[in-house]
Amino acid sequence: MSAAKPRKRLATVWLAGCSGCHMSFLDLDEWLLELAQHADIVYSPVASDQKRYPPAVDIALVEGGVANSDNLALLKTVRANTKVLVSFGDCAIHANIPGMRNMLQGADPVLRRAYLDLADSSAQLPHAPGLIPELLDQVLPVHELVPVDVYLPGCPPSADRIRTVLEALLQDRRPDLSRAGEIRFG
Repeated sequence: MSAAKPRKRLATVWLAGCSGCHMSFLDLDEWLLELAQHADIVYSPVASDQKRYPPAVDIALVEGGVANSDNLALLKTVRANTKVLVSFGDCAIHANIPGMRNMLQGADPVLRRAYLDLADSSAQLPHAPGLIPELLDQVLPVHELVPVDVYLPGCPPSADRIRTVLEALLQDRRPDLSRAGEIRFG
């Protein structure tokens, strides 16, 4: 009799985005029970109270663009500790809605617009080093900062599309996203 295949270590990460991709992940409904038979969710904003990203993660779904110093530090930690990094949703793939702030051309104009121009009588720029992460000058897609292994488009990707990718990765196969319905954005 052969030994049981080791369970995969799965993580989901939320950077600058709306959490729609994670909501779509939860739309896997009953299949989440099957997923739990094959993988341990070791880090996730929806299923874990883990504060630090763990080592030796097999698969990470990374949602959102990279908008601030905390996003960037977490992404680098994820890449260093993950075998297969999935760019999870359109924000992770091309910055999408969070990237619209790039039109203001820098962090300073974004902060001025949000906290001074549109403020009531208590206008002031937020500044709390160590408490408030510094904005990057641009919101960047994940692949511009670290290597990405799989791209999972959609805003958000459907539960079926997420399942297609996870089933393949759990079996150490490359996901087939070649059908028109699997590769479209939005």
